[in-house]
Amino acid sequence: MPYVNIRIAGTWSHEQKKQIAEEITDTLERVGNKPKSYTYISFDEIPHENWAIGGTLLGEKE
Repeated sequence: MPYVNIRIAGTWSHEQKKQIAEEITDTLERVGNKPKSYTYISFDEIPHENWAIGGTLLGEKE
């Protein structure tokens, strides 16, 4: 059973998440021979103030 966890800074719309989930599920079915019903996908939308790159919180000026 594939489990895919996607973490992003910020948010995506319902339609964006739907399309991404469909395409990842299709890829796992086509390439990994996994039935669609076996694939679980979760989205973690992290506020910019909770995400840092290179020691700087996103949204802050360097």
